[in-house]
Amino acid sequence: MNIQISNDSELNNAEEKRLSGAISLAIHGIQAHIVEVEVDIIKGLPGFSIVGLPDTSIRESKERIRSALENSGYEFPPKNYVVNLAPASFKKQGANFDLPIALSILHATGQIQSHPKMIPMVGELALDGRVKPVRGVISMAIALHKAGFSALILPYENRMEAVAIEGIRVYVVQTIHDVIEVLNGKRMPFTDKPKSMWFPEKEMDFSDVKGQETAKRALEIAAAGHHNVLLIGPPGAGKTMLARRIPGILPPLTRDQAIEVTMVHSAAGLLPEGHSLIEYPPFRSPHHTASDAALVGGGRVPSVGEVSLAHRGVLFLDEFVEFRSNVLQTLRQPLENGVITISRAGGTMTFPADFMLVASSNPCQCGFYFDPHIRCTCSLSKVKNYFGKIAGPILDRIDIEVLLQRVPYHDLMDVGSGESSEIIRGRVIEARKIQSKRFAGSKTPYNSRMTNREVREFCRLDESSEELLESAMKKMNLSARSFFRILKVARTIADLDFSEKIEKKHLLESISYKNLHRLYNL
Repeated sequence: MNIQISNDSELNNAEEKRLSGAISLAIHGIQAHIVEVEVDIIKGLPGFSIVGLPDTSIRESKERIRSALENSGYEFPPKNYVVNLAPASFKKQGANFDLPIALSILHATGQIQSHPKMIPMVGELALDGRVKPVRGVISMAIALHKAGFSALILPYENRMEAVAIEGIRVYVVQTIHDVIEVLNGKRMPFTDKPKSMWFPEKEMDFSDVKGQETAKRALEIAAAGHHNVLLIGPPGAGKTMLARRIPGILPPLTRDQAIEVTMVHSAAGLLPEGHSLIEYPPFRSPHHTASDAALVGGGRVPSVGEVSLAHRGVLFLDEFVEFRSNVLQTLRQPLENGVITISRAGGTMTFPADFMLVASSNPCQCGFYFDPHIRCTCSLSKVKNYFGKIAGPILDRIDIEVLLQRVPYHDLMDVGSGESSEIIRGRVIEARKIQSKRFAGSKTPYNSRMTNREVREFCRLDESSEELLESAMKKMNLSARSFFRILKVARTIADLDFSEKIEKKHLLESISYKNLHRLYNL
């Protein structure tokens, strides 16, 4: 949307007509849209009305703005104000229009001479005139840059978000007086450099994990090919501990990926203050009682959910079997396409949701079905039907299924340390580089997202390997989707071995990770 800033003669005419305005921005999903704020004083009894599809928080802005202006030493004359938020084609949310509306009122009533339209601005107002932070500032800076603007006035707490986008001068304000100083040319732009973030829990290292070598190997393969994983084991086997360490072995995000992830978290109001870009893969772990709206996003006007907050990172679903079936069914689209489309009365939005699913579960209701030392109290029918609560299409979208056992005493007491996350991450990065070269020029980012045509091209088997896979398919009663997923995992294992061809050992290891069919006869 192109908005032309008025010239001096137009501004003077606006003052005579008591018509003013400013340029601001609104968040719609995770994208920002430029909004023109218009304020007019018309004949009639004192009043204050806002048009242009405002939500409740915007309609309530009158009292915030009045108190903020009066407590800052300005007047709020009893006149009939009409505020228009253009374009009116989408719902406006949030209190980020407080600041541009307040400055437009000051200009329309002749209390300031500098026109607020000089520089785009966003900010919520406190009753004492302080400017409070808003959501989605990094998306706003991107939208302004694309539209040809070169400056932005924003709250102090949002300063580091905006400076991550080159080409935008950032003016940081804490009060209404600060904004007027900016418009009068008395304040300099904010010049600090962006502060990026890396994995915040550095103590979450794989070197601390005792035993579970099979599980660690499986998670390395999963990270290398971006495969979905199911960890099955008794309570205390270390399923959650292993899952929480996965972000530490994933490659750091590229700048474009970091901006995309930061946009999602900023729009949700979850970006830590004082940081610019999230450069580590996020980790999200919703409770098993979460609703479908909490997981995929929702509300009257769709907002981001856990699957989007896990974008480019890990979505960990502990107690996987305990999630309601209708909630798990919502994962089908993002697991296949890397996006989630939500349709509500307030509109249809598509959010990024390209995550690595890591699920964990007990093997049965009591948790000790495969434990050699503790007797399982579940009947055979209950054990067999335990995973029946999860629809087959969801299980088919899990590439690797790992059975964990409790760690033996001598492994727990081992004073040595295993491989660090840094060493494992190095191998994962090398495998990802191989995939980048393989899929150069295509939309496929990694092995788990290969199309069937690409599987046939890059996962060719020799005659003995084909016989092995055919036999496994018959014995384990695997679906066509499972067939392709076995080949994709085998391709990743071969990449970790720097092997151009999928060898029989790679295929055998891949088949060994289809444990549900073998253990439960699903």
